[in-house]
Amino acid sequence: METSDTTTPYRNIYLVGGGIASLASAAYFIRNGKIRGDQITIFEEQPIMGGSLDGSGCPEDGYVLRGGRMLNFSYVCTYDLLSFIPSLTDPAVTVHGEIIAFNKANKTHSNARVISNGHIVDVSSMDFSYKDRLDLIELMAISEDKLGSKQINQWFDPRFFETNFWYMWDTMFAFQQWHSLVEFKRYLHRFIHEFERINTLTGVDRTPFNQYDSIVKPLIKWLQAQGVKFETGAEVTNLDFRRLDDKERVERIHYKQNNIKKELELTMHDLILVTVGSMTADSSLGSMQTPPDVILNKAGGSWKLWHNIAERNPQFGNPIVFDNHVDQSKWESFTVTCKGTEFFNLMEKFTGNIAGSGGLVTFKDSNWLMSVVLPHQPHFIGQPNDVTVFWGYGLFPNKEGNYVKKRMVDCTGAEIMTELLSHLHFNNVTDQILKTSNCIPCMLPYITSQFLVREKGDRPLVVPEVSHNLAFIGQFVEVPEDVVFTVEYSIRTAQTAVYTLLGLDKQPTPIYKGVHHLGVLFEAAKTLLA
Repeated sequence: METSDTTTPYRNIYLVGGGIASLASAAYFIRNGKIRGDQITIFEEQPIMGGSLDGSGCPEDGYVLRGGRMLNFSYVCTYDLLSFIPSLTDPAVTVHGEIIAFNKANKTHSNARVISNGHIVDVSSMDFSYKDRLDLIELMAISEDKLGSKQINQWFDPRFFETNFWYMWDTMFAFQQWHSLVEFKRYLHRFIHEFERINTLTGVDRTPFNQYDSIVKPLIKWLQAQGVKFETGAEVTNLDFRRLDDKERVERIHYKQNNIKKELELTMHDLILVTVGSMTADSSLGSMQTPPDVILNKAGGSWKLWHNIAERNPQFGNPIVFDNHVDQSKWESFTVTCKGTEFFNLMEKFTGNIAGSGGLVTFKDSNWLMSVVLPHQPHFIGQPNDVTVFWGYGLFPNKEGNYVKKRMVDCTGAEIMTELLSHLHFNNVTDQILKTSNCIPCMLPYITSQFLVREKGDRPLVVPEVSHNLAFIGQFVEVPEDVVFTVEYSIRTAQTAVYTLLGLDKQPTPIYKGVHHLGVLFEAAKTLLA
């Protein structure tokens, strides 16, 4: 690999995809690689940057969040990145400092993690059987190679999926029974420090606003100040390769912008990083009157591009494993914009948590396995004081509701709100709340596709052995020991790609390993045996 020093020739950096992995990569090229910002170009198919860390809308038309993210102290790559990005509200403070200060002032301690029949469930015990405990211990000890492509439900007895632990763990992280047992094992290791407090979520860090406002906006502002070029509405459709010294070198980028086909030649010193796949590709929105569409034809370009690249070399991964099982990877989220605070007042009284102090509230008897979370208000920059916003989702959108006798995928926003209010037994105020609420449902066909069972090689390495000037970043590449479906994972791939392609004498921020700390293991064992 070439090193980045004063003798290194001029090089351009091209980043495909405008999500957090690319934004973080650009930041590390500048800070650690000493690459000038005007040498970096980011291509994004959508009209705005941010990828899955989105947040948009207005009080009149309703706000929209396709998903929500929680952080904690173990997100070491994330906090490293945010430690040199100035806050939007106070440039003298970093985004990391802003998040830490916010969470010191707004501590999380959920009083109502699980609800059943309109009542709060006591989840102080994980409700494990003796066999459940043995199965978990064995899973923690066994190697990934021995697990192969097993599903979670091939390891545990059916009763395990009725425990308090499962209802909290699967909704907190969005696991399904048919997902990868290897990924589930990685989560047990990676978040063992959360084991003792999963029933209260006291270890969770939140951003002051939604993640787009709190993380993406300040990061974009900083990158723009460095001169980074943002090409929006630019869909990269293919890459041309040439074999060079037994390695694959990208020499041309094909993309479409404003319906015009364009090409870009790479010099011998240029580098390209590609975000492969997308968990929020082909998402669609509904309204209070209409359900969202379910798009199955891969209308977005991210999956098509990966398929085109993968045809070149088996080291570039196997996207069909992840994008061809929509019934196993989709769920439906919804964002509710309320005029006034009536719903929030009722929820705060019911849960004993003011907005922002509780965690995910899961309805265990919901056929949709629905959960909601009330964040600290305002959740959007510029959100009026008389407007409140919350978010929720259902893991089983193909099932019929308990009260609204329709599949969630067929429900309007009004019907989803009706189902939610019915589970809460807020029936006497349903009509009033519906009049003052705007529930916007969102269908996400690939949202948990990165959890699907896989084999070695299905996810490419960040920098494949055969690569000359190409790296893969994002949620669908292989990073040993770390876990997908986290901001942390994407930023770790960014660090890995930048340091490796530039040949820097630097390693990604070490993964926090709670299993190496006796205190963490002791508390986890107490929770397991309680």
